[in-house]
Amino acid sequence: MAKKQKVKGADALLLSLIAEGVDIMFGYPGGQVIPIYDHLYDYRNRINHILTRHEQGAVHAAQGYARATGKAGVCIATSGPGATNLLTGIADAMLDSTPLVCITGQVPSTMLGTDAFQEADIISMTMPVTKWNYQVTSASEIAPAIAKGFYIARSGRPGPVVIDITKNAQVEDVDFAYKPCMGLRSYTPKPVLDTEKVARIVEMVNAAERPLILAGQGVTLAGAEKALAEFADIGNVPIATTIMGISSVCTSHPLYVGNIGMHGHIPANKLTQKSDLLIAVGMRFSDRVTGAVKGYAPGAKIIHIDIDHAELGKNLRCDLPLNADAKEALEAMKTGLKYIDRAEWLAAAAQYRQKEQERVVAKTVDPKGKYISMAQAVSALTAKAGSDAVIVTDVGQNQMFSARYSRFDSNRSFITSGGLGTMGFGLPAAIGAKMGVPGRQVFAVMGDGGFQMTMQELGTIMQNRIGVKMLILNNSYLGMVRQWQQLFFDRRYSFTELENPDFIKIADAYGIPGRRVSSPGELEEAVAALVGAEGSYLLEVVVRSEENVFPMVPAGAALDESIYNE
Repeated sequence: MAKKQKVKGADALLLSLIAEGVDIMFGYPGGQVIPIYDHLYDYRNRINHILTRHEQGAVHAAQGYARATGKAGVCIATSGPGATNLLTGIADAMLDSTPLVCITGQVPSTMLGTDAFQEADIISMTMPVTKWNYQVTSASEIAPAIAKGFYIARSGRPGPVVIDITKNAQVEDVDFAYKPCMGLRSYTPKPVLDTEKVARIVEMVNAAERPLILAGQGVTLAGAEKALAEFADIGNVPIATTIMGISSVCTSHPLYVGNIGMHGHIPANKLTQKSDLLIAVGMRFSDRVTGAVKGYAPGAKIIHIDIDHAELGKNLRCDLPLNADAKEALEAMKTGLKYIDRAEWLAAAAQYRQKEQERVVAKTVDPKGKYISMAQAVSALTAKAGSDAVIVTDVGQNQMFSARYSRFDSNRSFITSGGLGTMGFGLPAAIGAKMGVPGRQVFAVMGDGGFQMTMQELGTIMQNRIGVKMLILNNSYLGMVRQWQQLFFDRRYSFTELENPDFIKIADAYGIPGRRVSSPGELEEAVAALVGAEGSYLLEVVVRSEENVFPMVPAGAALDESIYNE
């Protein structure tokens, strides 16, 4: 048993974080966390605290760090508005299964419920969007709460936890000894693998003529990327990914057919609809993936493998559910799996790929060479940056073009806000990602709208000399909303046009070099400058104002009812 030492509650918190391996955290100080920050001053050589410019920036940075590293991200904010400013990121992390430990300050326990200055009931507010939350009211609770919080955040299906610490608990004396949490009664994060079901799955895959693997983020969270590729290779089964599953398989893999859903690749969506067996691994069949459920994969039996039992059968019928860790399941499923030729099935994928080249990709280039398309900009970035780069996107058209035209050979390379679709996510998440993987190139791809939601985080980049590369695709619109207004609301562009500031001057004010380009002839050189910059750099690419993301499955339509730029 660890030897106890007499410390203040704030010390107990920081020593607990260190015991959990935390060496970086993102935050913003305020009245009810001053004791923590006062003690943090003495831990500066052990915990690197990154001062963001807004609490939302802190939680998104923690998300980016977690997604890039696989570790739990940590952020801290004061009570009241500081805590409520974390809410969007916490909800985002919950939907995207991101492990976070969010620490908030709170008024002294004697003042709880009195509407004291900056008091807010953050426990009630975050209950629906956390795996677990807890209010600490005495110093003796701090170490056990942190231990439990990290265990819950990282185990099973990961997610965010909130630990709210009253001010008195931060200043009280406590006998400190840290004991990591190794398990909790009535909480089984990793289910026991059902080997009989595994055998049945193998039989079904061997018997299928047109099987398709659907890989979600659960593959990455389980560290199952290698097992997934091996399973596909052994059985000669094509793979599609969800948006969140992108980079769980190399985009250059011969069996990879693209990502599925509303703006998915034609081969992925068409094969889904023509498949006789879908093997869904670590994904939740969201509405943006399935389109109209009635018309989804009409001839397919569905195998659904997920570590979260609640997801099995929640959104879609399931012929064979398997509650399991993705890596354990895929490793077990390799046994007995047979190589089937499936030449006709794979040839169909190749035909759809050619169809996409002709009907979609070729049409993203202006034949007159007057304007740059978003597809061109993302493709140019991928070509220059290489397939090991980390692409962090904001939300909207920039996100969908990045999903469609980026290329990856390394895992944890595509970071985006999937379930909640949070504009403003891109820049702070890229900061966190770069702090987590400093040896990799990290690019934030954003629209002009999303960038302006959190562009104050340029100050974080400046103060900490963080080498994030930024690509702004500027169409002077809230592009995705404008696309819907064009296609489904008779071009009534209601409050989606933006009059933008000079982004290059703004970057310059923060000491960040940049460049603005608007013609295709400038693009290659400008992207090369972005990629080759030693530190941070901002490239603004002026793109066609009314460019749309195609193909598109309209809301309420089936996956094979896409519309095209025709």
